[in-house]
Amino acid sequence: MFRSAWRNQVSEAGFVLTAVGIDNMIDQGEGFLWQLWVPVEDAEVASRELTLYARDRAEANRPVEQHQEVDKGWWGVAGYLLVIWTIPVFEGYGLMTEETLSAGSMNAGAVAAGEWWRTITALTLHGDFGHILGNSVFGVIIGLMVGRNFGSGIGWLLVLASGALGNACNAWIQGDAFTSIGASTATFGALGMVGAFLWQRGGHRAFGLRRSLAPLFAAFALLAFTGVGGENTDVVAHFTGFGAGVLIGLVAAAFSPETLGLRRQRSCGIAALLLTAGAWLMVIINL
Repeated sequence: MFRSAWRNQVSEAGFVLTAVGIDNMIDQGEGFLWQLWVPVEDAEVASRELTLYARDRAEANRPVEQHQEVDKGWWGVAGYLLVIWTIPVFEGYGLMTEETLSAGSMNAGAVAAGEWWRTITALTLHGDFGHILGNSVFGVIIGLMVGRNFGSGIGWLLVLASGALGNACNAWIQGDAFTSIGASTATFGALGMVGAFLWQRGGHRAFGLRRSLAPLFAAFALLAFTGVGGENTDVVAHFTGFGAGVLIGLVAAAFSPETLGLRRQRSCGIAALLLTAGAWLMVIINL
């Protein structure tokens, strides 16, 4: 069935056949070649098993595409923390009234009526210290991954888009009186973005379909583990944000964020800040 000048190669083939229950024998033939023998009636099955094994081994040894890190992600994380902590600071100094905060929340009826800016401003609001602290920690962890895969500028612009889209979908699903606040819609959107992006662009593709899906499965598992607990948890928003992030991550995988360059990354980061500021300006104008 198989011969080689190297006994370890023949032995490996023998182990493969033994593992599937095919009797085999190794000896040294003419020309000092090691040979693998099987019964005649098992020859066809043995040949097929060795062919499949050789194919799987070649697939596993295929060079893995190295994914390029865009940046360290710290600038994007700093911008995220600055945005979500600015509101409680303003509130503490009396610069944000209860009326203003209420006008910035995600109210399903108001969003349906055309107040799109609420899908963005709601991402910057939190119910209490524990709420904002939890989103800060989770946002830093996922945000570093966003920056390293997308770049801090375009990455956080896409995170903002996923959060806004997630809130818009949540408003469409919920009743008109429903309200929600919190950055978790965007952070779970970031999780979906990273999972989908690594699925399409990561090196896992060299190991077959199941392993190539590992980043997406891991992201969904983290969503299921952390996104459905708590008495006041808006589970629908977490799933809509995650779904929006997956879609955006798949689209982003079609181009190379690392080719944007530092200037464009900065422009995208500034655009994310301006969109957030502009959304709050719309809140103030419409009070």
